[in-house]
Amino acid sequence: MSGFRSVLVVLAGLILLIGSASATATAEPQYPVPYDLFVQDSVRDPYGSAAGSNDWNCVPSVAHPEPVVLLHGLGANRFNMFTTISPLLANEGYCVFALTFGENASLPAPFDSVGGLGRLDDSAAEVGEFVERVRTATGAQKVSIVGVSEGTLVGSYYVKYLGGARVVDKFVSLGPAWRGTLGTGPNGDGQWILDLAPDDARTVIPFCAGCPQGFPASDFLAKLWAGGESGVVGPYTPTVTYTNIMTRYDQLVLPFTSGYVEALNATNIVVQDGCSLDYSEHLALAASRVATGHMLNALDPENTRPVPCVFVAPFLGG
Repeated sequence: MSGFRSVLVVLAGLILLIGSASATATAEPQYPVPYDLFVQDSVRDPYGSAAGSNDWNCVPSVAHPEPVVLLHGLGANRFNMFTTISPLLANEGYCVFALTFGENASLPAPFDSVGGLGRLDDSAAEVGEFVERVRTATGAQKVSIVGVSEGTLVGSYYVKYLGGARVVDKFVSLGPAWRGTLGTGPNGDGQWILDLAPDDARTVIPFCAGCPQGFPASDFLAKLWAGGESGVVGPYTPTVTYTNIMTRYDQLVLPFTSGYVEALNATNIVVQDGCSLDYSEHLALAASRVATGHMLNALDPENTRPVPCVFVAPFLGG
């Protein structure tokens, strides 16, 4: 009889051990973090999600009660822009969500998975709907936003005009374009491009209705800088904390200081000011250990850590 009891004890111990290992693995999933945007899976499955994102059963932790919503840039989507940022944030214990906004459904597959092509104000409305879905699923009162390039403009419009000021706490921008880009015309403001099609972007770029809205003289940017719901002039809203992360080698936001806008609730960071080894241009910011180090500190300012200074290759990251 004692031998039988011994067998039962051993079996019970094995069951507890297996159950404990399973629960730990489920509670703290760890994802590989490739500091490289060109991950093969994002090409094979353009309609997928980056590792660590869009787990609709995710419960926000006490340490990180606010889910993070990721907003991609022009020509990207919820997968290929966040192959680094999404698993990095998930490993830190955040609930991470990302959408593809501004797709052009008239394009053939897989090009219909390309985002950021629609009008920026329409994309901002998509972001608003998505944020409410995130809040409903997680029970969170507020979210934080990490926007890249065009995603900064779309996210800011949502905050200023579509109710986001109530539910967004922190707004981290990589390669922001608050003053627009391509200010290289005869007047230095891009007006020469807008004069070709002042009201209808499709006559200039048939598949990208939102592209000219990012030019400095566009009506969209004029509205973004107007008072908005808060009455404050500029791209910010006073109830939100902003962090702008820029690179001197940006080849798409011209000049890179378009994203450098001072305010009491804004911090401006040029990655090369703290690390001359970071040669990231516009795209590599989203796969840079330096830029993402600043991002983590911006999202959790009470638990900051030293930002690494490592070599970051243009276009590739590192």
